[in-house]
Order: sequence, then structure tokens, then C-alpha cells
Amino acid sequence: MCGMQELDPRKQSLLKAIIIEYVSAAEPVASEMLVQKYDLGVKSATIRNEMAEMSEMGFLEQPHTSAGRIPSDRGYRFYVDRLITRAEPTASEKHKLQAASEDGEALQELLRDTTRTLSRLTHQFSAAAIVRDGALTIRNTIISALGPHQALLVVVLNNGHVENRMIECPPGLTLTEVGQANEALNSATTGKALGTVLRGRAPAMPQPAAEKLMASVWHALRAIAKEITRGTIITEGEEFIFAQPEFQRDVAALTMLLDHLKESDLLHEAAADQTQAVSIGRENRHEHLHSLSLVRQSFFVGENEAGWIAIVGPTRMAYEHGIPLVGFTARALSRSLTRFFG
Repeated sequence: MCGMQELDPRKQSLLKAIIIEYVSAAEPVASEMLVQKYDLGVKSATIRNEMAEMSEMGFLEQPHTSAGRIPSDRGYRFYVDRLITRAEPTASEKHKLQAASEDGEALQELLRDTTRTLSRLTHQFSAAAIVRDGALTIRNTIISALGPHQALLVVVLNNGHVENRMIECPPGLTLTEVGQANEALNSATTGKALGTVLRGRAPAMPQPAAEKLMASVWHALRAIAKEITRGTIITEGEEFIFAQPEFQRDVAALTMLLDHLKESDLLHEAAADQTQAVSIGRENRHEHLHSLSLVRQSFFVGENEAGWIAIVGPTRMAYEHGIPLVGFTARALSRSLTRFFG
């Protein structure tokens, strides 16, 4: 996370102006335009120097030698974390989302209507998924060494369900390290919901071999949690992806990307990996999402996570509008679902 001291007030104002202009026009922003449009109190040459410094710091990028600048993933992250002025959803937007979250006669229909409404209000591709059995908790986990090269991971859930996975052991692993891994794993997982495990990180281990074992075990544990909790994904608004100028240059690649978003595990995995409400560009682990941002919020039945809803679009996204709308939508769904099923 970049610190506030890395950008002085003038650079912060510049970054905000550049993002506003780039989100609006999808064209690199030149210093001359900023001087004409914004009361920055300095000449164009000074702004050019400031933008060059911000590029060196990693907050801006220059797509072409003679072009203006565009925000980088780091620039967007600083903006979202430090500079954004979130626009409260309007009364009309709230009414439409509240109505969509209450009108569905069944859960799938309710989610479909809500996702469609969110997509139309944000002009972004929207997705939602139900977390199936996400509230199931882990009773205990056991790693049993079967020999020098293999171990067995046994996961017992609170409903009595048992899952087994074979784990490859790293060279040099000792039985003492297996015992230490068992202690750390049980401390990190016992009593934890599967949905929590999906978003958690493997506990750290002191020895390299034990660290490698834990990484393999945690990967297997997350795979088990994904299989048990994965529900149907609902998507709406692919036309908004096609409408984005930055994606129109390669329609074939865009079509392939949309197929991944709608039909593969890509969005499930991205949503499970996400540790904060917004993931930007290369913050997304999967390379297919490096040109996109994902704004996601969970919704609940009572205290239990029931699913998630998100908007997906270019990093050049109107975050100040999209983030509050996704948050409001998740809260509206939580109220409706709690009333229906809680």
C-alpha cells in the first residue's frame, strides 16, 4: 500500500483530475488540457514535470511517446483508497435496486433481477453467485505422513462429512515438521467456516520444508472448500464490456474473455481470492483479469455469508459511483434474504 506522503497535495489533485478525465473520455490526458480545465495555479510545463515524476513513481503510465498520461493500477489503487469521494446512490437508484432485490419469487430469479438492475445502473458487466454450504465449519484437519514422498490430508466438517486429499511431501520433511504443520493447521482452521478459509492465507511455518508442505495442504484445503461451496454464477451486461473503447480493438480476445467470465471458474476464484472490496488490474491473480477491476461485496442470511455480487469492468471505472452501488445492493440482498430465509 502506497503511503500518503508519496504524493504531495498538488500531485494528488493532478491524479484525481487525470482519473476523472480518463474515465470520462478513455483517452490519454495531456498537461495542456488539465491547465485549461482545472484551476491548478501553475503552467503547463510544471504540470508536465509533475506528471513525469508521477510516472516514475508508478502512479501514471504513458501509452505512447507523444501521448498524454493514463492512470496505472497503482494510481487507481491510491485513488480508491485515499482520494475517492463516494457518490451516495440516488433515491431512484436505491428504489430500483431495492425493488429488484425484493421482487424475485425464488432465489435465482431474485439474484437475476438484482444483477441485471445493478448492471444497468453502473453500465458494467455484473455477476452474482450463491455460496452453497459456505457456513459449514471445519471440525478438524489431520496431515498423516504415508512415506517420504506422500501425505494424506483428512478434513472433517461439522456435519460429519469427510474429505481426503493426497499431498506430495517436499524433500527433507521430518515427522517433527509434520506435527508442527498439524498444530498450525488446526489452529488456523478448527471452527472456521469454509467461506472464511477460502479468503484466508496459509499459516506461516519456520522451516522451508514445512512451509512447502503447508502451501500444498492449504491449496488442497481451498480446493475442497471451493468444491463444496461453489454455487451457480449469474451474469448480466456483457454489452457494457463490448462498449468499452479499450476493448473494441480486439473483439475476438474480448469474446474469449467473456466466455471465461461466464462459463469457467474464473470469477468464482477471483471472488474467493479477493481480500478487499476492490481489486484493480494486476492485483487480480489471474492474467485474464489484468485489464479489469472487480468491485465485490458479500451478502448474508443473518450472520452467514450467502453469496457475493460484483461489477466487472475496465480499470478505467467510475469507482466513486460503482463501489457505493455494489455495497447498497449487497445490503439490500442481505435484508431480503434474511427476511425470506433467516
